[in-house]
Amino acid sequence: MANQGDAPKKAYQNEDFMNAPAARPLRILSEYLEPEARFRHYDIEDTIIFFGSARILSRHDAEAQLERAREGVGDMALAERDLKLSHYYEATRELAKRMTHWSKSLPGGNRRFVVCSGGGPGIMEAANRGASEAKGINVGLNISLPFEQTENPHISRELCFEFHYFFMRKYWFTYLAKAVVVMPGGFGTMDELFETLTLIQTEKIRKRMPIVLFGKEYWSKVIDLQALVDFGTISPEDVALCFQTDSVDEAYEYLVSELSAHALKHPGATL
Repeated sequence: MANQGDAPKKAYQNEDFMNAPAARPLRILSEYLEPEARFRHYDIEDTIIFFGSARILSRHDAEAQLERAREGVGDMALAERDLKLSHYYEATRELAKRMTHWSKSLPGGNRRFVVCSGGGPGIMEAANRGASEAKGINVGLNISLPFEQTENPHISRELCFEFHYFFMRKYWFTYLAKAVVVMPGGFGTMDELFETLTLIQTEKIRKRMPIVLFGKEYWSKVIDLQALVDFGTISPEDVALCFQTDSVDEAYEYLVSELSAHALKHPGATL
């Protein structure tokens, strides 16, 4: 007679099977269906995505790091660099806060143009933090990584997600987005920026998708879009897909203008 521990398991309760290659289609499908159900339950119709580095510190943390370096703990040059970069954290925080206040002021707008980030530290944290400070619901699409990526404490708990597959996470970034803000970042940020630009350029994204490229000094050194035009690998009009600025005021005015003109009358997730 078999004891209770030997009782057969339902397939979906069998962890060995669910984590095996044979169940990969089920795992992928779950990263589509479970977020879809949660977004529907909480009436999330569309989002404003914030991309940027996980390594950029808040001004408070950067100042504390610099003080420790002055006391002989840490690298002074790196601490001074991080303090300069903390401007982007604070700009992200302020822009997310202002966009959330604007969204909440719309008629029935409590679930329109919800701030969404990658859910981790740095710029992602700043975006969720700004939205939270405006008392707005906000989204974090986290990803399991061996380093850097842990969920930040400012995400609305009911809308904090954890993905295994990058491509499913990217799907949810793009599908719900009505605007994108790109702060300075590394490989991941550039991957997200260029995938979005590619989808717009090839008309896989057919909705209007304003993109703010924030930080002229940074992006002019990292990406030379005009060189791509000069070499003929993109069209001159492709450069206009990004609105470049160093000003939170300009970014805010551009986003509000674009969303008011093209997205207000079209709620819901569309490509």
